[in-house]
This record gives sequence, structure tokens and C-alpha cells, in this order.
Amino acid sequence: MGANTTAETLALLKVAQSNPDDIIKTFAAPGSATTGLQAYNLEAPSLKLWPVLTPLRNSIARIGGGFATQANWKAITNINAGNTRAGIAEGKRGGTITHTLSEYFAAFRGYGLENSVTFEAQYAAKGFEDLKALATLQTLQATMIQEERLILGGNTSVALGTTPTPSLVGSGSGGTLAAGTWSVIAVALSLQAYLDVVGVNNGAIGQSLAIASATVPGQITRTNADGTTDTFGGGSAQKSAAATVVTTGSTSSIAATVANSGNGAVGYAWFWGAAGSEALGAITSINSVSITAAATGTQLASSLTATDSSTSALDFDGLLTQAFKSGSGAYIAVQATGTAGTGTPLTSDGAGGISEFEVAFVNFYNKYRLSPTVIYVSSQELVNITKKVIGNGGAPLLKINANINAQTNGIAAGVVIGSYWNKVVGREIPLVVHPNLPAGTIFFYTAELPYAVANVTAVARMLMRQDYYSLEWPLKTRKYEYGVYADGVLQHFAPFSMGIITNIGNG
Repeated sequence: MGANTTAETLALLKVAQSNPDDIIKTFAAPGSATTGLQAYNLEAPSLKLWPVLTPLRNSIARIGGGFATQANWKAITNINAGNTRAGIAEGKRGGTITHTLSEYFAAFRGYGLENSVTFEAQYAAKGFEDLKALATLQTLQATMIQEERLILGGNTSVALGTTPTPSLVGSGSGGTLAAGTWSVIAVALSLQAYLDVVGVNNGAIGQSLAIASATVPGQITRTNADGTTDTFGGGSAQKSAAATVVTTGSTSSIAATVANSGNGAVGYAWFWGAAGSEALGAITSINSVSITAAATGTQLASSLTATDSSTSALDFDGLLTQAFKSGSGAYIAVQATGTAGTGTPLTSDGAGGISEFEVAFVNFYNKYRLSPTVIYVSSQELVNITKKVIGNGGAPLLKINANINAQTNGIAAGVVIGSYWNKVVGREIPLVVHPNLPAGTIFFYTAELPYAVANVTAVARMLMRQDYYSLEWPLKTRKYEYGVYADGVLQHFAPFSMGIITNIGNG
């Protein structure tokens, strides 16, 4: 090159560009996203695709000021226990009334979760994600989700006991069971165990029941972040005694049922197979199952010890538990067993309503002069309620959207029941899908009492010794460690104002 280097370089580039084949032969487009000379087109930061659904935690009042080891309160529930008449004779004084006093207590519980970020992980994420902030956010949200489960179904006091022995009826048709003697074991599940087994899309997406890998929790031993361990009940009752039935042929099936006393079970795990080798085969939200094929689960009933694991000393009692508790006064209705595997669904009352709801509303008013303010349902029950209310023996309901500016107009099909009218008190009650409520269970919740002088500012509240706080533990390894904790208890001052319909068939 001469003195004018820049001009000569530009000239050479023009020559090279006039013959692009030489360049193409040297540099070709990469054949995959990870080969060749190319940038990595990564959108930062990561997408946060998990639901955090905590409707009860969000709506129930939270107050500070908790102290000591438990909260204690008293409630007067009857101001004239003997129903003394008020009429009096001339010159005499009236009769004396007596009141009924109930005493309650609830022990405080600490709860929380931990997370960590290694130094190397933080280095690797520079410029893409603040992992330390993400770890704290995830831990807080995961703790909130677990608190929601506690508020709805925590159980420290209502033991399910031993699951009743199944009643079995064999049939030579309806399935693919081989001829032989089949042994069946059932395990009643409280809410915590049911959610663990079936998977719950709260804090995660895409989960569903996978029998092949599902595990019914018995006694759980958890290794904590500090290396200590805790052992507590996972939410399952003591397994039933084994029942047996003999089948013939190769197209047999078995109808299995257990008694449901409405003592807190929201589901059942079913194990079947040869005696001593019964494997998990089904999870139901009713007290029966239709067994048509060999069990495909890997968990054996023999892995569950002969103990009741339904309660946990680390829980406080949630709303369902406080309603199920003996003496609560709550409305508890258990649908009839019906056909095994099908159960008894809700029924239309022929007047635009649900028969079981009407019975509940009459009970609430006749006994307590109140009405629920929210009806929590599962997605399954909302769909079934909608079908029964809309079907009702009448014409289908359609919503017609008309646009005068459009050349054509269409019909929008599909109607959902968003609320239910309590005809007894003339009140509209919202129907709300709760993410943690099992199919087959409906929960009536009352957020306010219609009593003029009640001294109850909130029917339920979280009384906190210490609300949410975050800890960044001192470094002991090259890893940042975080914890999010809270300490409190759920107080419900009027458990009689709640109601549950359970064992509802899908239909």
C-alpha cells in the first residue's frame, strides 16, 4: 500500500464486494442457534410465569399485637339460654335469664421458607438478572402461597383417624382386570395431603395428577436450611384395613366405597393389587372409585405406616378445619355415596337454583339469622353449577352481541354463573373459584355478621406476633442465603357462620 492507506483500503473493499461469492465461501450463516459467529438474542430478564393466587390471605384482616404463646377469646352465643318467658304478673319481678359462654384459644405458629444464590450463579447472571432480588421475591411469594394453604386447610387439631375399610363389589365386565383375588386399601386425605398428591397450579404452571409418580404423604421428615429436621403429619389418615374381592374372566371391574362421616376428608387415595402389594391407582374427591384396570402407581400402601398423619403440630387450624371441628356449629353436608366412581352431584331445584344451596341458606338463617357472603368453589363445581342453573328444564341462554356498524353480527355462546341469589335474605352472593379448593367441595364463607352489637370488627383475622420479615443470613459459605418468615394464627370468631358441602360427584 502507498501513503494513502485509507483510500486504498476502501478500493479493495469495493473490489471484494463486487465478487460476494468469495466472502460467502469464507463465512456462512450458522446452521444452529449455538454455532458459528453470532450473537445470542436473549431477552432479559427472565419471564416470570407463575401464578400467585391468595384470595383468602388478601381479604382477611391482618393485625399486629400478638404475644405469649396463644390467642385466647370468649364469646357469648346465647343471652337467654333457658328461653325464659317475659310475661309477668302484677307487682312481681320478671324471670332471670342465663347466657351461654364459649371459650376459644389458638396457638401461634411460625412459618416461612428459604432460598439461596451461589456466588457463581450471581456472576453468571450479571447483566441478565438480579438473582439476589429474584430469590427474595420468589421466597416471599412462595411463603404467601403456603400461608393461603394454611388459612384454608391447615390442620393441627382435627384427626381423621383410621380410614374405614372399603366395601367392594366385583363385576365380570366393565374393565380389564384379570381373574383373581384383589386387595383394596383406602386412605382419607385432608386438604394439605390432597394438594400435595394431585399437584396444584399455584406458584407453578402445568401441574396435574400423575399417578405413576404421585406419593401420598404420611409422616414427613424435612431437612431444614440449618441442617435440623422437623417431623410432622402430611395430612393423610391412617390407611384402612385391606378388603378383598374375587374377580373372574379378563374384563372384570371393582366398585369400591368407604363411609364418609364429614370429619375433614376432602379426597381419598386408593391402592389395589395382590395382598401386600397394593399400589396407588387413583385419587378421588368422592368416597368411591370404579377400578377398571391394574394400578399404575409406584407407591405401595405398605410404605405408609399404620399411624394417623392427618394433623401437623406446625400448622394452625385453617377455615375448613375450624368448620369441620366438632362443636363448631358450622353447616356440614355430605353428598350421598351414590354409584361408585360417580357419586352424587349437585341437583337443580327446578327454579333456577341448586337444591343443596337452598337447604344450606335455610339452615344458616334458621339457626343463626345470617347469610354467607362468598361461596368458594372449584373450577369443576362452577361449571356444573352453571349447567344446572342454565339447563333447569328451560330454554338455553345465549348472549347476542350486536354492532350496528358491523356487516355481520355473531352470537357469543357460553354463560357463567358469577353469583347466586340467597332467596331467604334477599342477598346476592359471589361465586369465586379458589385455586386450592378440591373438586367435590364447596365452601360457604361469611365475612360479616348481621348482628347490631357484636363487638366483632372482623369475623376472621390473622393475629400476628410478627408479620412478614426477610433475613439475609451471615455468610458461612460462598452462597447468599435468604429467609422469609411470619408468626401468627388465624382467629375465626364465628365458626358457625361457615359451611361446607363435600363429597360432590362430577355431573
